[in-house]
Amino acid sequence: MHFTAEDLLNITFASEPLPLVELGMAIVAWQRSDQPAVFGRWRGRVGRELPGRARPLLDLLRPDGDNPQFVEPYARTLEEGLAVVRDAGPLLTPDELHRVAARAPGSPSWVHALWAQDREAWDQLGGALRSAHEAVVAPHWSRIRQSFQADVAWRTRLLAAHGIKACLAGTHPLAAWSGTVLEVDGPPHYEVHLGGRGLLLMPSPFWTGRPLLAEGPDGPDGRCVLLYPALTPLPLVGPGPAQGALDALLGRTRAAVLQSLIEQRTTSELARDLDISLPSASEHTRTLRAAGLITSERDGKAVLHSVTGLGVDLLHSGG
Repeated sequence: MHFTAEDLLNITFASEPLPLVELGMAIVAWQRSDQPAVFGRWRGRVGRELPGRARPLLDLLRPDGDNPQFVEPYARTLEEGLAVVRDAGPLLTPDELHRVAARAPGSPSWVHALWAQDREAWDQLGGALRSAHEAVVAPHWSRIRQSFQADVAWRTRLLAAHGIKACLAGTHPLAAWSGTVLEVDGPPHYEVHLGGRGLLLMPSPFWTGRPLLAEGPDGPDGRCVLLYPALTPLPLVGPGPAQGALDALLGRTRAAVLQSLIEQRTTSELARDLDISLPSASEHTRTLRAAGLITSERDGKAVLHSVTGLGVDLLHSGG
């Protein structure tokens, strides 16, 4: 992602999570298999609770997150979002149809009916979005907001202390800067020149992959949206009020991992001391490292973790 000086001066955070964007990310996250230590139980629960009438969404929302944007409008309420989705029908292009139909795991006939403006197909889409939202997003909206707000608060602090490059590099473990180009290794490979349009940052507690770049709410000539994994994924957000600011930001287990790393520890020692699984300890350290809160170095077969100065600052301010 190529930035100009104007782009770097025009980076802001979204003001709130959006229901159909989060629904799209939730359906995508349910189909993925990464981060099983964090998302495994959640995926099992969604598999049991997702209504049958929501299943057509799987033809549109695929696990890589590279999905048609009309299903994930930047709308503040569900009803507003459903209206925006319905109004998008006449604007869908044949190129989009071919792309979506080729990726759909089921029969493409329903997808073709959508693009043909078949009323029954669009009613089915509206019902699928509504029922999926009621099952997967609405019951957890306060936790979704908590994760979103905590991430924005943390990255705002990171921005103030270390600048915009540190803020953006912390959105993924593989993100790194080369001059004014932000690179994230891994497929699919593509290159984007922002060209002065700027960037709107939007954390999601459901998304687990590398940051996604999408057209923003102001269209192709406006700011792009960078949707990235929130520091605290939804399964780690407690159902009740957090005991402190650090718990609210990181989740209780991840906050405990950070606190433990005031003294250098291996992944195995963390798992043993905090009574968590080894894969879970690895997931937590990976995310804390991406956020610049810990460092990790290999010592033979073991990996040693320790808190950074930024992590110490967070511990002192958020306990």
